[in-house]
Amino acid sequence: MRTHYCAEVNETHIGETITVAGWVSSRRDHGGLIFIDLRDKDEVIQLVCDPADNVEAHKLAEDVRDQFVLVATGKMRARGEGLENPKLKTGKVEMVVDSLTIENRSKPMPFELNDDKVNEEIKLQYRYLELRTQKSYDVFKLRSKATIAARNTLDELNFLEVETPIITKSTPEGARDYLVPSRVHSGEFYALPQSPQLFKQLLMVGGFDRYFQIAKCFRDEDLRADRQPEFTQIDVEMSFCDQEDVIGVAEKLIHNIFTKCDFNIPTKFKRMTYADAMENYGSDKPDMRYDLKMVDVIDIFARCDNEIFSNIAKDTKVNRIKALKVPKGDEIFSKRQMKGFEEYVRKFGASGLGYFQMKEDGLKGPLAKFFTEDDIAAIVERCELEVGDAVFFGAGAKKLVLDYMGRFRIYLAEIMDIIPEDVFEFLWVMDFPMFEVEDGKTKAMHHAFTMPELDADGKIAYDDIEDLKSVAYDIVLNGTELGGGSIRIHKEDLQKEIFTLMGISDEEAQEKFGFLLDAFKFGAPPHGGFALGLDRLIMLMTNSSSIREVIAFPKTQKAQCILTQAPSPVEDEQLKELSLRIRQQTPST
Repeated sequence: MRTHYCAEVNETHIGETITVAGWVSSRRDHGGLIFIDLRDKDEVIQLVCDPADNVEAHKLAEDVRDQFVLVATGKMRARGEGLENPKLKTGKVEMVVDSLTIENRSKPMPFELNDDKVNEEIKLQYRYLELRTQKSYDVFKLRSKATIAARNTLDELNFLEVETPIITKSTPEGARDYLVPSRVHSGEFYALPQSPQLFKQLLMVGGFDRYFQIAKCFRDEDLRADRQPEFTQIDVEMSFCDQEDVIGVAEKLIHNIFTKCDFNIPTKFKRMTYADAMENYGSDKPDMRYDLKMVDVIDIFARCDNEIFSNIAKDTKVNRIKALKVPKGDEIFSKRQMKGFEEYVRKFGASGLGYFQMKEDGLKGPLAKFFTEDDIAAIVERCELEVGDAVFFGAGAKKLVLDYMGRFRIYLAEIMDIIPEDVFEFLWVMDFPMFEVEDGKTKAMHHAFTMPELDADGKIAYDDIEDLKSVAYDIVLNGTELGGGSIRIHKEDLQKEIFTLMGISDEEAQEKFGFLLDAFKFGAPPHGGFALGLDRLIMLMTNSSSIREVIAFPKTQKAQCILTQAPSPVEDEQLKELSLRIRQQTPST
């Protein structure tokens, strides 16, 4: 229906008759002459409807309103002197319309396109209209380019794209499964995959050597800005590899994606151990675009006259006392603000927050009276304090202190506005613990199929189970976990041992993972891999505020699709076929 897209039209087409098609972004009647800005997928062109040139086209143009769908044919000419629009690729030309067709009319819009103040639920209800904006189109154009770059890179590296099942067996992988009832097998259920983890390992047993998939995954979990119940990941697995091989592939993949999308990033990324990330930044996904590094001062506080601090400092394995220096913080924050910061950390379980101010005549603050001059000097030296700086202290149980001080670090960076934009800081976080213990239960930090660190005899050795490390790695971008992976367990006896440490009996292991354990009996190769969250990647590349902006038809934070009204009730007959019945919940008394 068209001869040209709008973006293709320029001064070289002056004098030519062409046809364009799209939506009306604006219409202006200048007392005889009617100007229409017509937009297609990625550009706007100005149409001029002049009754002197074509009465019929001008008459139709009088009826045109915003968002009408038009097809227009006409001769291109240069815009008048001083009337050019440098913001448009087509800004030096315009079309004198000979023929105009209204392909479809539009009701008045429920909201103004490109208005950032519109309620998000309204935008999601009319998501197809939000997608009509140039901003949305550019996001999905970049997403397409990134996905194609990923496929091409992995193809060049001899990876084979393989699709794994979408309805499969329910297995415990951390989050809740979405369950799908079976009509044929009454009372039994499939699950939507949280990841293709077990199937890609089986592909390695099958000898596929190098696999990838742009995989849809599903998790029934509470949502945040960077989470959705269904999401897409670039999933990769390879055989006969070690950790360095896998990281090399991941870095090449990420570098090529960014390069193809016109971003400049390094070919190799910084690395940090999990222990250092937690101790220095209070997070396993630290944002490295700014400093604000925490310093351990528990040995200095052990000598102070304050019993609260000195008692905490007696157990350096269980407890922490961390200092967080803020350069020029004494000049930036008032005393009231510094005292108010205590209320912020209390929200995350802190019992308090101490602070010092570095003045011309030395370190001052409510805590100063509890320290000797030598220990005050030690704090100044340890924290590298200069005049005008402020330093904050958190004390208590290790996990609690690292958590709230890590959150406080981010909070300070945000209110101080020191986080640079348009900067990509990648970081590998390495050597994750194999397990974490919560409420007396031992859980895998990544997943149960991760290779633990083994001793020289190839055995698991540890004093405290939480100190056992794994061969696992996460890739972090600007404080967001972009993805991660591990070297996998490929031997049945070792996998069973890990299940035992997690409190999974042989019977339960066989029931839930028997197909994997059985596969290991037939010569499973050493293998490992990783997965990158495609949605999160695009969110960061486009500087979007939410993952919902980079998914064509996203769910709300309540896991609802306002556009289609999903989830929704189904007919009783459908439930009957599935041997299901809805029971009304009895109000609690």
